[in-house]
Amino acid sequence: MAGNTFGTLFKLSTFGESHGVALGGIIDGCPAGLKIDFAFISSELAKRRPGQSHIVSQRKEQDEVEFLSGIYDGKTTGAPIGFIINNTDAKSKDYEHLKEVIRPSHADYTYNEKYGIRHTDGGGRSSARETVCRVVGGAIAKLLLKQYNITVQAYTSQVGNITIDKNYKELNLNHIYDNEVHCPDKSIAEQMKSKIEEVRKEGDTIGGTISCIIKGLPTGLGEPVFDKLHADLGKAMLSINAAKGFEYGSGFEGSKMKGSEHNDLFISKDNKISTTTNYSGGIQGGISNGEDIYCKVAFKPVSTIMKEQKTIDTKGNEVIYSGKGRHDPCVLPRAVVIVEAMAALVIADHILRNKTSKI
Repeated sequence: MAGNTFGTLFKLSTFGESHGVALGGIIDGCPAGLKIDFAFISSELAKRRPGQSHIVSQRKEQDEVEFLSGIYDGKTTGAPIGFIINNTDAKSKDYEHLKEVIRPSHADYTYNEKYGIRHTDGGGRSSARETVCRVVGGAIAKLLLKQYNITVQAYTSQVGNITIDKNYKELNLNHIYDNEVHCPDKSIAEQMKSKIEEVRKEGDTIGGTISCIIKGLPTGLGEPVFDKLHADLGKAMLSINAAKGFEYGSGFEGSKMKGSEHNDLFISKDNKISTTTNYSGGIQGGISNGEDIYCKVAFKPVSTIMKEQKTIDTKGNEVIYSGKGRHDPCVLPRAVVIVEAMAALVIADHILRNKTSKI
């Protein structure tokens, strides 16, 4: 199986299955001398952890990370950073009835066709549990970005048809994690929570959108052809389970505008070049221009629902299927920190790559 490594210089490789012994990863390319804040890494994992509220999966995993290499006396050594996270609450019996079933909108059929075998317990590598490794990698990337005064913040901006209409600059992003939905607008967060509870009680699921803001970037990050900064961000976000769409800057709304309306005019103030607007989303020609990067990631409703559905088994026979066990009615609350992690990995990688761009 290829495709388990992300990044060019700052790389994250992950391994493990949802209901296996453990998940883990290797972070390669992290510079030596970076002080590791273990409490911070634990707090990042807690934001993604299942069982933290009744509107997410009730699987009970502590998600405690054990570092195996690459860190000495609290600092990175420059060697690969190996880590594992043991699975402590796997319940394979929840999937025994699915061994021959091809679940709607899951990876069952495509995995069988590609590999001739699939991990029926929790989906194996296709499970969103793999993203716990990304949060560890993203946390270390954030610690690196902190040295450059770069911040990455994401939040739930839409659940179903409930949306934050305000620009991110009008929001206090310090309040993102004050509620279970991870939305900085208290009133909207309550409506989102009620909607998630409603669909959960119906045995259904719901999708939505996560917005991400990256501040403090220098100019010059990104490569101008195939490795454009927004292209790498897009790949990062679309690699997250259940992600169905990505846009940055004005996104699809920009397609409705004229050039005279959309162009970001340059100005010089206090010996600094900036723009009067930021429809470009902080990226022009695939390279950061020093303005905030802002983007959105759309997530589909979770495929496992507790309602009966018609499908077929591996022999082509029609069967009636319904989900069992512990599943998220909405991925968004736990996906916020994953979006942050993937953005941090991209920016950390391009920070290191940019050091080779000129003398």
